[in-house]
Amino acid sequence: MGGSSSHHDKNTHDVGEKSDDNHDSTSEGISGRKPKRDLTKGSIRKNLWHLGWPQMAESFLSVVDQLADLLWAGKIGFQAMAGMGVSQAYLTTVIQARIGFDSSMRAMISRAVGARNIPYANHVLMQSLTLTTLLAIFVIVLGLLFTEFLLGLTGLSEAVVEQASGYMRLQIVALMILSFQRLTGGALQASGDSLTPLRAAFATRMFHLLLSPLLMFGWIGFPELGLSGAGLARVVAEVIGTAMNFHALSGSRTELSITLRDYRLDWPLMKNIINVGIPASITSMQAGLSQLVVVGIAVQFGEAAVAVFAFIRRADNIVNHSSRGFGRAAGALAAHNLSINLVGRAKSTFLWALVYVTGITTPIIFGFLLFPEFLLSVFNEDTAFIEIGVGWLTLAAFGYLAMSPVQVFTQGFNTSGATLVPMLITVLTTWAIEIPLSYGLAMMTPLGHLGIPCAIVIAMFIRLILFTWYYFTGKWQRTGLI
Repeated sequence: MGGSSSHHDKNTHDVGEKSDDNHDSTSEGISGRKPKRDLTKGSIRKNLWHLGWPQMAESFLSVVDQLADLLWAGKIGFQAMAGMGVSQAYLTTVIQARIGFDSSMRAMISRAVGARNIPYANHVLMQSLTLTTLLAIFVIVLGLLFTEFLLGLTGLSEAVVEQASGYMRLQIVALMILSFQRLTGGALQASGDSLTPLRAAFATRMFHLLLSPLLMFGWIGFPELGLSGAGLARVVAEVIGTAMNFHALSGSRTELSITLRDYRLDWPLMKNIINVGIPASITSMQAGLSQLVVVGIAVQFGEAAVAVFAFIRRADNIVNHSSRGFGRAAGALAAHNLSINLVGRAKSTFLWALVYVTGITTPIIFGFLLFPEFLLSVFNEDTAFIEIGVGWLTLAAFGYLAMSPVQVFTQGFNTSGATLVPMLITVLTTWAIEIPLSYGLAMMTPLGHLGIPCAIVIAMFIRLILFTWYYFTGKWQRTGLI
């Protein structure tokens, strides 16, 4: 996915200054919308912060949302936490299966906007919406039919399956609605507008946080729905947030617009979106699949271990809220600059993203290392849960030193359009190292259940080494439109 960059080296050290003004904003008259900000000029550090902090905040709101649901599930019991954790592993696989479409769309829109070709950016958006609609229909039908079967595959007890099935069905519907929110929000972010999707995400999370306990426990006259209440709250909240993004794209405040006036099915473009996105989808989807395999190993040590695994996944998200946001922002900013051959600026964007993320995540990692027992007890005070969780959280915290930069590279490369090598690195380190090592250390050594987080940490550091190597090869620097 790379391109030669030797004749662009003059830009490599241009971290904080303006680039050459070698292109014109020719599309303002065509689109009828004033450009928000030219991300191919000015300070890279400031441009990255402009794009990154709203995406980081949006990711943080998602983490708070998930933690709140896990907290309320813990009040029901760690069995409910286990059911929620397994459901989320499946749902993660489903939602990640289409993330590649978002990544390829972001890359194409970023490059089109960078080259000031707004009509083409709008066309990419409409074709992406078509693909997402078709996929949503397919996933909802299959998901609703096979919920109990999928939950039972992991070895959960019938009682936990019964408790989690309603929640999982509602979450399938909610996540398909969320797919439209993420797609429209991703398009806005790729064009340089990160604030509009942040507002939609804020509204979504606030409604969900408010409705979840009311519907789970039947407070102030609401029906008591248990775990399913969290799923229903998610459906309502996602409808609100998605509607806000569509409203923004139907108005005149953004460069992009959703309109059926010039809409046509463009099968070659949709095929290109799929081809560029498939590696990114595999990269993301295998994370959910590997979690299901790890659940199958963890369940051998009891449902308390599965509940701890669910907690650790949320801890991962706490650390990654900044690395995912700044990774996507770095990828979009790099794509803007690569569209007009400013390779040096694209390279510097990744370095600044790593600087920002290191400063944000380091205090969080220290908090996990210093107070694991307290953090676990906030969610559930069961002795078995805390005893297993302390070791897992401590080991995971060391792994986060590698996980954060890995997320920056993964999200950044995918969003810039270089999707193949990140897929190969992620799949190789997961299925050739992490999964076999998890089983071997857990089932064949005295480490027992602690073998699972040990294996995950080892694989993560190997992944970091490979991503760093790929960054320095420069083969991700594909210039022009894609």
